[in-house]
Amino acid sequence: MNGTLKRAAVACLLMFGLLMANVTYLGAVKGDSLRHDNRNVRSFYERYAVDRGWITADNGKVTLAKTVDTGDPTYRFERRYPQGKAFTHVVGYFAPESATGIEGAESKYLDGSHPDLVVRRAIDLITNKPAKGASVDLALNVAAQQIAYKDLANTGRRGAVVALDPRSGAILTMVSVPSYDPNPLAVANKDNVNKAYAKLDKDPNKPLLDRAIDLTYAPGSTFKTITSAAFLSDNSSRSAETMVDAPDSKTFKDSNTPLVNYHGESCGGRATLLDALTISCNTAFGIIGVGLGYDKLKEQAAKFGIGTKLAIPLSVAGSSIGPDEGETALAQTSIGQRSNQMTPMQMAMVAAGIANKGTVMKPYLVNKVMGPDGSEVTAAEPEEFSEATSPEVAAELTKMMVNVVRSGTGTAAQLPGITVAGKTGTAETAPGQAAHAWFISFAPADNPRVAVAVFVESGSAGTDASGGTVAAPIARDVMQAVLKK
Repeated sequence: MNGTLKRAAVACLLMFGLLMANVTYLGAVKGDSLRHDNRNVRSFYERYAVDRGWITADNGKVTLAKTVDTGDPTYRFERRYPQGKAFTHVVGYFAPESATGIEGAESKYLDGSHPDLVVRRAIDLITNKPAKGASVDLALNVAAQQIAYKDLANTGRRGAVVALDPRSGAILTMVSVPSYDPNPLAVANKDNVNKAYAKLDKDPNKPLLDRAIDLTYAPGSTFKTITSAAFLSDNSSRSAETMVDAPDSKTFKDSNTPLVNYHGESCGGRATLLDALTISCNTAFGIIGVGLGYDKLKEQAAKFGIGTKLAIPLSVAGSSIGPDEGETALAQTSIGQRSNQMTPMQMAMVAAGIANKGTVMKPYLVNKVMGPDGSEVTAAEPEEFSEATSPEVAAELTKMMVNVVRSGTGTAAQLPGITVAGKTGTAETAPGQAAHAWFISFAPADNPRVAVAVFVESGSAGTDASGGTVAAPIARDVMQAVLKK
């Protein structure tokens, strides 16, 4: 009898052990895949049982994303995006099986599952109320965002606009064109969502991409601000008035291909650093870059954040000046060509760093998070990202950039009664193809409150597009919108 009981007990223990092992395997190993399995409708329904917090701007005054009660017990809550395309890439969308933008990056706050909201979550469970999330307020300047989108969209060209508050790092504008209506991607119908997504995904203009942070491009002559910063920082006796070589063309020892100026223009043979930047002299900055050497140029670029991973909280693609490939390549890199690749966000950080006396502040989108009861859960705290230059070097760069807008290639960015600092960029891509058009700027130059980067992608602005004619007017309008507030 005892032997039989022992065998039965051992068998029960073995079965229990196997059961626990299976539960552990399903939960710890297969749990994530099971939750995302298309056949698992439970997780699908659960997504629509939560009254997600709203996404707002301007301290909650402008609604960018909201939840509506459908009255359907199966799909209780659904998202709506009342502001449309101008805010799509920042806000993102909340779909049956995915979430992008702030909807994805701050999802734990929005759905109430963040540890900061554990007490509220417990109360909802005890009182049998629908789970309710926190609201996320963004730092965006609504008027500037709308103007940036309108200006860029009206050109019919692909591109991006980023505006920062150089004093804090707050992202005031982040626009990508083309954009799309996120509402069809937020309905509680997988088939309809998949059809809407497939249509966008097949669009040759790739509207799903956020050109402000997802892709990198040759920055053209806007990069000359970084080359200038390296040159000035390398020797404290240098200033905007330092004379530099500025020949009509320059051939370096490792190539027979000369570096020439835009449209073959002459820079006069010699020029002050200020004048070289004002007329955007390629040969001058190519010679400066080669004289500094690759390591010093890369070090200066790194001080502006180039090469550092960044989250705002959305992930930003890494920028890079490219590898060391010899003198001719370095000369091209020094004028923003060759393998030099930047996001518009990165170039906005460059402008903001110069504006803020050489200190780059970490960019951020989220202004604050408000609990379901309206209490403040967390608020942005400006954070220093890097010391790009000394205040003295930043002052010289500002003087040079002011001259670019006053009498150089950036006059289209002028604002009545306000001193604007800026730099144009026209980045060549391939023979016969249109150039990238860039403009970076900040204003007022003596007390900056906004720094901007405008980018217009190649192939969409005509073969003679330049940053001064295509991008600068957009930057002007964005700066004006911010400064009006």
